[in-house]
Amino acid sequence: MELTVTTILITFTGVFLICFMKGAFGGGFSIVGIPLLSFVMDPVTAGGLLAPLFIAMDLFALRYWKPSTWSKPDLVLLLPGLVIGIALGYVLFRVLDHRAVAIVMAVVTLVFVGLWLFSDPKVIIAPRSTPKAVAAGLASGVTTMVAHSGGPPLAMYLLPLGLSKEVYAGTTSLFFTVGNATKAVPWLLLVRPAGNEWIVMAICLLAIPTGVWLGWRLHGRLDQQQIFRACYGLLVVTALKLLWDGVSGYLA
Repeated sequence: MELTVTTILITFTGVFLICFMKGAFGGGFSIVGIPLLSFVMDPVTAGGLLAPLFIAMDLFALRYWKPSTWSKPDLVLLLPGLVIGIALGYVLFRVLDHRAVAIVMAVVTLVFVGLWLFSDPKVIIAPRSTPKAVAAGLASGVTTMVAHSGGPPLAMYLLPLGLSKEVYAGTTSLFFTVGNATKAVPWLLLVRPAGNEWIVMAICLLAIPTGVWLGWRLHGRLDQQQIFRACYGLLVVTALKLLWDGVSGYLA
């Protein structure tokens, strides 16, 4: 990766956007900022550059999403599957067709959002389910390792539970703190950043405090319904980005 002003500005903007999403929604939508990085580096290089930055973002975000905002019963069910899913994703990363994974995840996400969009607005809140939680954690682990897109599987499990907006954001924040810390080593084994990448990482650290804080301020201004509508909207954006990545990869 060439160290140019354009590379630094675009990467900084992408990292800032990811930090903003973490502050506003707790995590899981980092893929929204990743397309910017594709203008100046390939996806694998971007994954290696972001792996250490995700840890710094998560640790800073936990200043706002404290233990009182974590749904501990759900995390107990979700986290084991997450760790196993990341290990499985590491293996699949070397042999699996990433385009197919992206397309399948996109279709499933769009179906989920479609069911919510056309469902009865008075639908009863879904009860907590151990099998669903384990499946969501596992799927999130695989997709976060393969495509930095672990948000949709987790959201599909958490959103129907009717958690408060603070608990939803805090739970996702801790979930991805564990996930990003776990996948950092596998990613750095797959991609070993060179000198320029480490310089860009150091510069992008400056985006974290302001980005997370501004996102957190937005979260405080939105009510429960607005937050969840935004989450469903972001799921659509995420799904369309995954679908584009997969289909355009095949067409290329």
